[in-house]
Amino acid sequence: MAFDIDMIKAVYARMGDRIAQARKVLGRPMTLAEKILYSHLYDAMPSTPFTRGESYVDFAPDRVAMQDATAQMALLQFMQAGKAKVAVPSTVHCDHLILAKEGAKKDLEVAVNTNKEVYDFLASVSNKYGIGFWRAGAGIIHQVVLENYAFPGGMMIGTDSHTPNAGGLGMVAIGVGGADAVDVMAGMAWELKFPKLIGVHLKGKLSGWASAKDVILKVAGILTVSGGTDAIVEYFGPGADNISATGKGTICNMGAEIGATTSLFGYDEKMREYLISTNRPDVAELAEQYKEHLRADDDVYANPAKYFDHLIEIDLDELEPYINGPFTPDRAWKLSEFAEAVKKNNFPAKLEVGLIGSCTNSSYEDLTRSASLAKQAIDKKLKAKAQFTITPGSETVRYTAERDGILEIFDKMGGVVLANACGPCIGQWSRHIDDPNRANSIITSFNRNFAKRNDGLAATHAFVASPEIVTAFAIAGDLTFNPMKDKLVNEDGVEVMLDEPTGLQAPPKGYGVEDPGYQEPAKDGSKVQVIIDPKSDRLQLLEEFKPWEGTDLLGLKLLIKAFGKCTTDHISMAGPWLKYRGHLDNISNNMLIGAVNAFNKATNKVKNQLTGEYNEVPFTQRAYKAAGIGSIVVGDENYGEGSSREHAAMEPRFLGVRAILVKSFARIHETNLKKQGMLALRFVDKADYDKIQEDDTIDILGLTEFAPNKNLTIRLTHKDGSVETFEVKHTYNEAQIEWFKAGSALNLIKMKEKGN
Repeated sequence: MAFDIDMIKAVYARMGDRIAQARKVLGRPMTLAEKILYSHLYDAMPSTPFTRGESYVDFAPDRVAMQDATAQMALLQFMQAGKAKVAVPSTVHCDHLILAKEGAKKDLEVAVNTNKEVYDFLASVSNKYGIGFWRAGAGIIHQVVLENYAFPGGMMIGTDSHTPNAGGLGMVAIGVGGADAVDVMAGMAWELKFPKLIGVHLKGKLSGWASAKDVILKVAGILTVSGGTDAIVEYFGPGADNISATGKGTICNMGAEIGATTSLFGYDEKMREYLISTNRPDVAELAEQYKEHLRADDDVYANPAKYFDHLIEIDLDELEPYINGPFTPDRAWKLSEFAEAVKKNNFPAKLEVGLIGSCTNSSYEDLTRSASLAKQAIDKKLKAKAQFTITPGSETVRYTAERDGILEIFDKMGGVVLANACGPCIGQWSRHIDDPNRANSIITSFNRNFAKRNDGLAATHAFVASPEIVTAFAIAGDLTFNPMKDKLVNEDGVEVMLDEPTGLQAPPKGYGVEDPGYQEPAKDGSKVQVIIDPKSDRLQLLEEFKPWEGTDLLGLKLLIKAFGKCTTDHISMAGPWLKYRGHLDNISNNMLIGAVNAFNKATNKVKNQLTGEYNEVPFTQRAYKAAGIGSIVVGDENYGEGSSREHAAMEPRFLGVRAILVKSFARIHETNLKKQGMLALRFVDKADYDKIQEDDTIDILGLTEFAPNKNLTIRLTHKDGSVETFEVKHTYNEAQIEWFKAGSALNLIKMKEKGN
């Protein structure tokens, strides 16, 4: 039986009535995204339709999922909410803190010892509050969710930006910050701007070297890293129904790279097969019973242009493999054009490492397709010329792949199997390289390839492709190699070609596992003690942020004017900093150390206006905090792109930054800032970014009349005494303004709890 089957039954039982009510309100057929959203409203059905991209709506998600790096801060906040137990099914997954260095067994042993304090905290707090706990080695959160918890038509939030992976099973699954998770676990409404809708019509059928990964790599090239912002991407058509459930998950997972709120597919036979193969026939039976609600209405599929804000058409019969990068996941190259791009752009052509796996591509199907190429390399006497690593998505996938001889094939090829964890995808990689400053190339089947993302090295050119293409390139050791037409010379000096990859969507003998790594929580956690050592450098109880003082903010100093791309990796790096995710003071020492200062084009070097000296960003901000002076951060387009990590919002809040002013925000980061009581502001005229000078003192005016859709004013006092003013806009609604006034959304929860 599936986890939480009674909850799933309840969701389906009420879905029909709610969709019928919503259809009357809309007065037209409905997309799948609309069906799921309207059937998960926290409050009663509205009398008029919500406005896409404008209306803020309260939802009631069915479940919450948290990975260990973000769960620490989320659960530290939940402990302050005064609740005895979570209100909805929730889980914690230990996948982010395992460093890839030697191989699965050794790396897992080291992680369990190194992170014992954090794992013990997460296990005990989960046990106390009724949260399912998945131990280190159990697998990557999104693969484990797909195998155990995702269900068609459901709605979940997760404290990781790749939570949309569950869209592969027809679920609206959205990445959020920890404060949002606290709202839902506390039984409160979860607020989201009602998304716009992007439709992707898939025709034809994947074949040969093309894979599901190539669909999203192509879409990323079309929409760019911000083209999906505030939108749900809904895939449909005969091509969609031909893609496996895990392939669908791959596409939805990487929708985070176009800024999409989430992505999803309609329920079909592939989903039913996957539910059955993962021992959830009860969910499959329910989905079959209610399947009319789990796909868009017929007219949506017949006339999609009428129902979507933007429509994309892709013919899978004509789709060829893509390679995206370097340094951004939307720089898309067709395989047939990639060799020329490598030469023209002077990318390092020698491939040093190929890495397959991650939450995006670590299914049984992915491993079998890659293994078919590895087997060819062995049979055709080809030795891999690049290093090659494999990351299974879960213990279930790993155990099954080992049982079926797949891992043995990789071993014979020279591959190294890493732990069932995120590893190199998030910078948890102790890479062995002769010269860290040497320009070099790696290729992965991961999702992100920002500078320093995988190995912390700015000189590494990281490219993203399907596991099949990564494997072929690792065999060749050359980025100018095209496996669809080029030959390789084997050990006998004979020219050979790689045949098209083949694979299995599910294991013929079924999935197997001895110990999946799950810990069920206590039925009564009231006597469970959660202990945090006050001397710990990894865990720290939170103190609530101070409420707004009720005045305009005057005399702020400019901390940094960030130039160009400023992702959450730039604002709060992962890698070695992950160890401090439960200690706000310590992790704040990485605040904005990766951002480029617009005035000197350097990283982690800003001017301290109190001394005139240049120093590290956190050091400078701590000096302002010690002097009782607030500051402001200025940014460029799509500020906060990337991970859901709320540390990127909590660190500046903790250190005394009062406002973030940018040209545009990524969705999750803007929400995280609001939740933590920060001012998230946008330029009305983006050219005003250029008016801000290094020695400016800045005032934010109009806060005493802070209201939705009402601009505020920025007053700059330059070093020469001259003054400039300009308007800035915001997206705060009434409830979010109350978060600001209370000091944070959590403060407001506590105030209401005490009031009750």
